[in-house]
Amino acid sequence: LDLMLPGKPEDPEMRESASIWLFEENGEFALPRNGVEAVGAVWENHRYDCNFAFKGGRVLRESTTGPTLSPKGADGRNSVLGAGGMKFECIEPFRKWRVSYRGEPFAATVQDQIAGRFGIFAGGADIESNEGFPRTPVSYDVDLTMVTPCWTQDYRPHKLVGMSDAEKADAGSMGYGWRVEHLFRGEGELTIDGETRSFKCNGSRIHRQSVRPMGEFRGHAWQSAVFPDGRAFGYIAYPLREGETPEQGYNVGYVYMDGVMYPARAKNPAFLRTIVAKGDQVDVEMVGEFGTVRISGSTDLATFHLGNPGVNGFNNQQGGVRYEWDGQVAYGMIERSSPAALCRIVLEDAEAA
Repeated sequence: LDLMLPGKPEDPEMRESASIWLFEENGEFALPRNGVEAVGAVWENHRYDCNFAFKGGRVLRESTTGPTLSPKGADGRNSVLGAGGMKFECIEPFRKWRVSYRGEPFAATVQDQIAGRFGIFAGGADIESNEGFPRTPVSYDVDLTMVTPCWTQDYRPHKLVGMSDAEKADAGSMGYGWRVEHLFRGEGELTIDGETRSFKCNGSRIHRQSVRPMGEFRGHAWQSAVFPDGRAFGYIAYPLREGETPEQGYNVGYVYMDGVMYPARAKNPAFLRTIVAKGDQVDVEMVGEFGTVRISGSTDLATFHLGNPGVNGFNNQQGGVRYEWDGQVAYGMIERSSPAALCRIVLEDAEAA
């Protein structure tokens, strides 16, 4: 499953995607979702999206399409998913991946995003509105080694048998097909502003093949991180429907401790309610057969896409969090989306105010 489709799928709605959420180990910069989206209907040109966030609030963003790269790797396997300047390569399934990027994303600040001055959405359809922002040449190469077991959402057709309509709708929002997620550690090089630096990192990588109808998508919260001693957690939750109990709602996750992957739920999912550059508290309690573990979190290295047309017009945050668990600190990911009416916007720069 961790290798790529050999060619264009028969179903024009079938989507293959690979993405990473990467965090420099000291929190100096982040790649809060860099990924390739390959869709059957337009297989000749895959879309790729790149977010960069730096200490101090600098953000870079590119979303575009490029000629599809051959899936064949050097060893003849279907190990490559890429387009234009972005390439994902599976070196050893479920264990080692390599990611590279060459491009010129637009440069701005997270406050520009919050104030509505800067917004590039999937596919770059609104790119003309950002021509006042400079482009910045950027490249990176990073080798990733997975350090947790694979967390899987399997909603292939035979898995849908016996589900209620609500359960099927939630499965569709995740994708009818399969999705795998790993936490990793890695090493690489980043070149920006004419300077190249080596870095160590951790983060998460996702690989999926699915059909994903988003019409009933109602928002989400998604968090994960791996800590220095190897402990890790992750979850994805959707807001409860009217009349749903917490036990009925879509809320899936795990806690990884002492070499064991425990199924878990998030007691208090951090749904998006405040649009702020950094410092939003996103503490979470993970509950399972192990009891309850409490992980504190404060947002950092954020990017925002307000009124995102690709997510039902919702506000969307893709960024980093400084997590702490029993005195250990790690930078990890957060992605969350909510209807704009539920979000309070906090502007901090004088021009926006």
